[in-house]
This record gives sequence, structure tokens and C-alpha cells, in this order.
Amino acid sequence: MNNSTKPLAICLMGPTASGKTDLAVNLVASFNCEIISVDSALIYRGMDIGTAKPDASILSVAPHRLIDIRDPAEVYSVAQFREDALKEMAEITSRGKTPLLVGGTMMYFKALCQGIASMPKANDELRQQILSQAEQDGWQAMHERLTVLDPAAAEKIHPNNRQRILRALEVCMLSGKKMSDLWAGASWETGQNADGDYTKWDEVSFDGLPYSIVNLAIAPAARQTLHDRIGQRFQQMLANGFIEEVAGLRQRADLHSELPSIRSVGYRQVWEYLSGGYSRDEMIEKGTAATRQLAKRQLTWLRSWPDVNWLESEDSELITKTLAILAAKA
Repeated sequence: MNNSTKPLAICLMGPTASGKTDLAVNLVASFNCEIISVDSALIYRGMDIGTAKPDASILSVAPHRLIDIRDPAEVYSVAQFREDALKEMAEITSRGKTPLLVGGTMMYFKALCQGIASMPKANDELRQQILSQAEQDGWQAMHERLTVLDPAAAEKIHPNNRQRILRALEVCMLSGKKMSDLWAGASWETGQNADGDYTKWDEVSFDGLPYSIVNLAIAPAARQTLHDRIGQRFQQMLANGFIEEVAGLRQRADLHSELPSIRSVGYRQVWEYLSGGYSRDEMIEKGTAATRQLAKRQLTWLRSWPDVNWLESEDSELITKTLAILAAKA
């Protein structure tokens, strides 16, 4: 029983291909809730097949907020997600419904529930200058430059981690402060997610959410089952036209392989295949392996998540057990 005066909100988390969307759709039909997507790839318009974006038939019965809100050429920050999610949650709650936050982008959940460190906003002009310099001198040279400006950050960031090198240099140049100094109060460390490289944090000064949160995590009981589901879904994406979808994106002059959208798992591998970097078989192998690695990282996050109610993907009583958990918290 929820004795809090705060309204209820549900976080439904899990690794990719674990069945989050199916469970969420069933909850919309059974519980007074509305879905907010917590997925760093679903935000992009025109990236539907490789993200396993819910189709029109699903969206007609269970609309998802925060999907198709950005063009693939745009960058969407964690801070922007948090701001947008809180607005959507407030609107849903104002109508007497429960926000159901569904996805696998754990850094978004972390930012929403625990806050984020203060960082300067991205600057497109400066980023382009850094990218141009990197194209001329190479990313190894840019990492060496970061070593001079911020040795502690450079030590944490791999020399091949272009996006994090870019961001660390940008922070130094915009604020005159070291990225590592900004991390210090938040126990930040580098990590990786569906949209490429990012930064995660363990503890941030934060006043708390104005919601009583129920954390649900769904995953198959056996790791091999999850791997099989990942492999089957990747093959289904290819059958549905994933390669053709990426080929269409490649025709756009404003898209390139260093954008967060194109660095999404699956898209990165198909993009390289179409560039001649991989054979088709290699693309399938690498795309599937990258998705498995993503799932592993997501599960690592979830195992340390506080107050999680674990659900088994293939449990015949999944809906009944989920509703029982929610009834006890409502």
C-alpha cells in the first residue's frame, strides 16, 4: 500500500528484447496508466525498424510519449530527456492517470530518478571546430590534447571513445573547467549504451522526484534465452527492411557515422556494411554481438538498482504478478 502523498509512477526497465513493450501494452489495458518511452534511439524520426519502434497498431491502443521527437541529425541530451519526461509525467498525473516509463536506456532512468550533474550545454559551432580538428589531426591527437587539458578525464576515457573525447574537450573549452572536476561531486564514470558512448553517475545531489516510484525489471530467466531472442529479433529486423532503412539515412548529406543516432546499436553495424567495411555475414554477427553486449550492460545496471521487483519474461502469470505488485504499491 502506498502511504505516500506522492502520486504513483512506474519504471518498467529491462534489457533489449526482454518483452518490455508487450508488458507495457498489457498494463495500459489493465491499469490506469500512459506510456512514456525511455529509449535513446526511439526519439529519432525515420529510425523505426532497427529500434524495434512500436508500430501503428500498437501505438493506436497504447500511445508512447517521447518517440519521434528528434531528427537523426540532432543531439538529444540526458538533461533534455529529464525535462521532457517530467513535463509528460505531470500532464499524465494531472488527468488522474499513472505515468508508465518504459525502456532500456538506463542513464535516462538514472537522470530522472537521481538527478544530473550540472554541465554546460553542447555548442554546435565549437563541436564542429573540434570535429574538423579531429579530421585533420586524428582522434589520437585529440585524446593527447585532452591529456594536457584534463589528465584525469583522459585517463578514464578510451582513446577510441570519440564522443566522450569530444564532450570532454567541449566542456573544458566552454567552461574553463575540467570535466573531471565536474564528475568529482557525482562519482561519474564512462560507460556505453545504445546511442554509443555516454557518461553515467552513481550519486548526485538531488531533492528527489515528486512521485512514489515502483521499479519493475523484466528479463528472461536464462541468459541463453535472451541471446536467442536478440538473434531472432535482429534477423526479423533485416527481413523487415532494416538495411534499406539505413541506406535511406545514408543518402542524407547531414548524417554521418559519428552522430549519436547512427552510433545506435545495429545502425552502426549496418552503416559500416553499406560503407564496405563488413560483409553481410560479418554485419549480422557484429550487430547481434553488439546487441548482446548492450543487454549485458543493461542487466549490470539493473542488478545494482535499488528496490527492483524482478519479473520473468516468459512467466505465464506475468500480467497477474505485475498487477499484484502495483496493487500493493497503489
